[in-house]
Amino acid sequence: MRVVSVEEALVPGDLQAVFDRLQARRWELAKTGPKERLARLEKLKALLLERREELADALHEDFRKPPAEVEATEILPVLLELAHVQKHLKAWMKPRRVGAPLLLTGTKSEVHPEPRGVVLILAPWNYPFHLLVSPLVAAVAAGNAVLCKPSEKTPGTARFIAQLLRDVFPQDEVALVEGGPEVGEALLRLPFDHFFFTGGPRVGRRVMEAAARHLAGVTLELGGKSPVIVDASADVDAAAERIVWGKFLNAGQTCIAPDHVWVHASKEEALLAGMKSALERFYGKTEEARRATPDFCRMVDDGAFKRVSRLLDESVAGGARVVAGGGVHAETRYIAPTVLADVTPESAVMDEEIFGPLLPVLRFESLDEVVTQVRAGGKPLALYVFSHEEATVERLLKETSAGGTVVNNVVLHNVNPHLPFGGVGQSGLGAYHGEAGFKAFSHERAVVRQGRTAFTNLFFPPYRGKAQRLARLASKLFE
Repeated sequence: MRVVSVEEALVPGDLQAVFDRLQARRWELAKTGPKERLARLEKLKALLLERREELADALHEDFRKPPAEVEATEILPVLLELAHVQKHLKAWMKPRRVGAPLLLTGTKSEVHPEPRGVVLILAPWNYPFHLLVSPLVAAVAAGNAVLCKPSEKTPGTARFIAQLLRDVFPQDEVALVEGGPEVGEALLRLPFDHFFFTGGPRVGRRVMEAAARHLAGVTLELGGKSPVIVDASADVDAAAERIVWGKFLNAGQTCIAPDHVWVHASKEEALLAGMKSALERFYGKTEEARRATPDFCRMVDDGAFKRVSRLLDESVAGGARVVAGGGVHAETRYIAPTVLADVTPESAVMDEEIFGPLLPVLRFESLDEVVTQVRAGGKPLALYVFSHEEATVERLLKETSAGGTVVNNVVLHNVNPHLPFGGVGQSGLGAYHGEAGFKAFSHERAVVRQGRTAFTNLFFPPYRGKAQRLARLASKLFE
């Protein structure tokens, strides 16, 4: 008879049933080879390509995401992940021979990747397709049964993903449940073998607590205030254009968006002018044109709109100067792409991760000041450096910590499946993408095969005479 824990008793019956189906299937999935796993992922790719217009419509419905951004930030990263897995999965799944010390002569040592089991993927709303399906690809490639929960803030996209996954995977291999925070809380009570969460630190702590209760693995993809540093040697025109693109993509609702810019005092005015020019080229020369452009999306909900509007108002009241933008329209949840100057570390906009289309610019005279401020802000998910001085780049790499860093551009590390993507400290725990994703959803099992010849009997008790001398001799070999 199965004993039900108090925690499990609080889980709604339908969620428990979904979990039980996945758990019953997980050992069969563990035995699948690369051919079977890749066939499932190929079907996922085919249906995605067939329904890409439906996905674009769903994202536009949720927060007016431009079709070009859907292609570049939702579909392309998933296709890159699928292509990388298709090319390398067979090699990743093979047992890996490793060496052994002299004392283990006569043995063979190997590392066998095995699935974690039943895993949970809790996805955010800002890139609701990409940030659910990319980890799903890794989890399926590793041979797991998977339960996914999309964000309730993007219902159109959630419905699209639900139908897509139903048409690709049997419900006892990959399942999806929808709902709000109460569903998320119920899922955290279930004994998953691994929890994968993308979102904010507050909920991330709850996910980590749940993983600890179940002694399960956990991957947390969080956020933070990702700084940009523009030194005196930087190409200001290129920096301005690239920063504006990366910041206002998805209306700033990107976990690795440039949160704020530190610029050397000698380059400040040129950078501000370049940013204003780039913003006008990208979205329109006037406030009316920018509000009407189809190339700029909206805040996801009223709560997000009010929070970012408040940051704008409080920062301007505190002395920040609007260089470009500044307009808001509550009915359509529009906040203009906005550049702020005369910002200090004490400004309201520096208190929290912005996650919206406000770009504060702070000036500095000495790199020491920037290093101190970056360290004080915790370990961000990303740090961006614009410099043609290699010594500056190396100093920042050695004297700060961040999940990832891009030099003379922004956000590009996120689309390279050869690189691990993840945070550090308050910006996250663990990494994924490519082989890092396969490993995140796998356990590396140590296997030792003993041959016919074994020396272990020389160390059997009783521990007197020869056995004692051999033990001491073995130790001396490594002194």
